[in-house]
Amino acid sequence: MNRYKSSRLGRKGLGAAIARDNLLYTTESLLDPLVITLVLWFIAFWVEGGLDPAYLILSLILFSLTFPSSSKINLGKWQMVSKVILQWVVICTLLLTLGIASGYIEHFAVEAILLWIWLTPACLLTADFALRFIAPLLIKLQGPVKQTIIVGQNEQGQALAERLANNHYIAADLLGFFDDAEATDSDSKFPLLGGLQDIPEFVKTHKVNVIYLCLPASNQEQIMQLLDELKDTTASIYFVPDIFHADLIQARAGQIEDIPVVAVCETPFTGFNGLIKRLADILFSLAILVPISPLLVAIAIGVKLSSPGPVIFKQRRYGLYGEEILVYKFRSMSVCEDGAKVTQATKGDQRITPFGAFLRKTSLDELPQFINVLQGRMSIVGPRPHAVAHNEMYRKLIKGYMVRHKVKPGITGWAQVNGLRGETETLDKMKARIDYDIDYLRNWSPKLDVYIIFKTVLVVLKGQNGAY
Repeated sequence: MNRYKSSRLGRKGLGAAIARDNLLYTTESLLDPLVITLVLWFIAFWVEGGLDPAYLILSLILFSLTFPSSSKINLGKWQMVSKVILQWVVICTLLLTLGIASGYIEHFAVEAILLWIWLTPACLLTADFALRFIAPLLIKLQGPVKQTIIVGQNEQGQALAERLANNHYIAADLLGFFDDAEATDSDSKFPLLGGLQDIPEFVKTHKVNVIYLCLPASNQEQIMQLLDELKDTTASIYFVPDIFHADLIQARAGQIEDIPVVAVCETPFTGFNGLIKRLADILFSLAILVPISPLLVAIAIGVKLSSPGPVIFKQRRYGLYGEEILVYKFRSMSVCEDGAKVTQATKGDQRITPFGAFLRKTSLDELPQFINVLQGRMSIVGPRPHAVAHNEMYRKLIKGYMVRHKVKPGITGWAQVNGLRGETETLDKMKARIDYDIDYLRNWSPKLDVYIIFKTVLVVLKGQNGAY
């Protein structure tokens, strides 16, 4: 299964393999959004004779969906081509679907749409290949290759060394390690140059430019002494603390006035990201609810005629920050469980009505949750909400279970499009679902949301095992 994985020293699943202070990284982050925007503007002037408001709004949406661009420079040529085309198909499909559903597509000429569909990926591929050609120049613009050492030949030090050695787009010449302990890895490509007491003199005599401190926080006294001794050098010093052995969620540095702080576990939806997420939820929900209104009425009638009971099933579930919310679904069972014990639906469950089985298999029972999205209780994409009774049970059994509630629950999620929809009859299955949920929090981007929505449509059309 392809999954967006994190690493302790970088988010490789999203391709951010180049140091973030690197000129090449900055260029690559902006490349795809700028190319997509400029191509759209070119088409507007070519076909329409000017930049109409509709094109400006669309360019803003496109820039938000594609920034920052994922790193592709370390991929093989065909991997890069397939990734660009797949991402463009996903974005194109989503925007065309929303445009048709909302009627917004009428603001664009057919000629402009067709030109936009094929010209954009061609320009993206041209720009990405051109970046590979000029990458050495961008690296040279940053100055000469930096002499680098790592203090601490532990696990995180070895992992950092591996990344520095394998990334050809970081202008660093790693000389080796310094550690008071004996060499821990005989297969290491880089030698152990000495102990901590040898570092200041080595830095001066070998003109070391960059020092990475990979020492445990428990070595505070040694770290402070070393930093004091290094004040007599011009080397740049970076601290790689051992908290990065933890399972970080949206880790980032900041400060409160003059006090530096490091976020270890944080929601991805703060500031501008939160605004983009909420705006996308509202627009997408309206674009879905308005055209399917007749379908909602037909389903409501079908539920009412198929069995006695309410049309809408309301169940208490945990929402953002673990607060209780009411989630809506078309009733698909003869019972409406919402107490201290809630039994999951299983294959051949006698509680499921014949019409309800059809609704559950096609996911049509979930449609009222678009109303939950408009209310602000849910999001289009996010961890699926569980019944309160299940939350209280699994939070005691699975470490980190409640972290998934740092974001609003979703109608669809990363776990669901990776085969973990429906019944979780074993603890391992629930753990796997939580792993995917936390992966989503760790690696969220607008592009990931678009990908999940696109894949959800394919899963619903194809059908998926486990949905009863």
